Amino acid sequence: MTSQPSLAKADTKTVDPGKPQAEGGDGLKAGLKNRHLSMIAIGGVIGAGLFVGSSSGIATAGPGILLSYALVGTMVVLVMRMLGEMSAANPTSGSFSAHADRALGRWAGFSIGWLYWFFWVVVLAVEATAGAVILEGWIPSVPQWAWALIVMVVLTGTNLGSVASYGEFEFWFAGIKVVAISAFIIIGGLAIFGVLPGVDSDSAGLGNLTEHGGFLPNGPGAILTGMLLVVFSFMGSEIATLAAGESEDPQRAVTKSTNSIIWRIAVFYLGSIAVVVCLLPWNDPSIAKDGSYVAALNSLAIPNAGQIMNFIVLTSVLSCLNSGLYTASRMAFSLGERGDAPKAFARTTSRGVPLVAILASVVFGFVAVFFNYAYPDTVFLFLVNSSGAVALFVWLVICFSQLRMRKIIQRESPEKLVVRMWLYPYLTWATIAVIVFVLGYMLTDTEHDGRQTVLLSLLVGALVVGIAVVREKAKRAKV
Repeated sequence: MTSQPSLAKADTKTVDPGKPQAEGGDGLKAGLKNRHLSMIAIGGVIGAGLFVGSSSGIATAGPGILLSYALVGTMVVLVMRMLGEMSAANPTSGSFSAHADRALGRWAGFSIGWLYWFFWVVVLAVEATAGAVILEGWIPSVPQWAWALIVMVVLTGTNLGSVASYGEFEFWFAGIKVVAISAFIIIGGLAIFGVLPGVDSDSAGLGNLTEHGGFLPNGPGAILTGMLLVVFSFMGSEIATLAAGESEDPQRAVTKSTNSIIWRIAVFYLGSIAVVVCLLPWNDPSIAKDGSYVAALNSLAIPNAGQIMNFIVLTSVLSCLNSGLYTASRMAFSLGERGDAPKAFARTTSRGVPLVAILASVVFGFVAVFFNYAYPDTVFLFLVNSSGAVALFVWLVICFSQLRMRKIIQRESPEKLVVRMWLYPYLTWATIAVIVFVLGYMLTDTEHDGRQTVLLSLLVGALVVGIAVVREKAKRAKV
């Protein structure tokens, strides 16, 4: 068996040549197999938010929520195409942060890298708590905080083992999600057309799309509100580009995941939501009470539908936790490599694991879990809201980076443009306009805390950018 090749050289492409590198370890290892990357790419777009958050979107926009998902999905496809173009040309553990570093300046890579890390360590606390709620319902003798602790410790151990152990866990977690949602679409589709054996549902049918007040029962404006409610469930699509840096063939992995993003969103998001709104009237009380997917399964009289969905949601939560810790640690590793974080973050073990970066990320996650139990309506609410718009900030940075990186790649190594953004630069600018519009529209949203989320996220973002600018000025002053 041959030893795994080091990817340190690939990662240091984005490092300032004059900056000393952190010592320790042999760099990240190419421990992810193609099947790992394929499933990470597929499962990355299926978050727990799809299962538990879609009911509020359906209640707001009715069947028109399909247009909300389609619009946001289109925006994500375009952004991922841009990211795929840059990452296929230069696969790196820092992904869009490393690209922003080179295209827009050190301040941009520093700022978006730390904001992204902050987003995911807060997500760790949110998902750990969500998983603990489900597990406590099954085994109430163990308190909720203990379940949250157990889940965090187990998945920390997974990430500390090797990148291959992370990939293996994620392969099975994502596999369960994919199988479950595929089965849901098939069974629901058969029921909608009245050919599911043993099921005679009076409520199922395509008529649910236009009856009960029409396709847009709350008016066209509800489509935009629906976009605000579903946009954050798409966060995670970019994980495959970060993981590709530790794969056997990074360029092939990025290209494959980028090219498949369209059908993944079309099938898993639009397909499953279409099944839900066709199985039940959009205003059925059970959707809000039980959740959209559980309500849809219950309408078919499937035994133990609630427990089945709880298992699927728990799998999604564990998958999100697993990937969240991996993603946060790799971003911290990349920041350490570029001198934007403590050098210890860039040190790896002999197995290619960034030990300090993982531990730092999980410690902050543990602290956030504590805040969730001790100060849920103050400190933790601030953490959640102040990280809420980071997804849109990340997508904006990807767009502006791609505008500059395309020219850099064409000038220096045009043969690396194996993935190209469509209709460049027009679709890039159009995507920027849509993202800015969504952020602006969120400022008018007081019902779903959109305004508070944007303002707090902008506050944290401005603070991080300010730190980045001061750091750069201090460095220039020393020269």
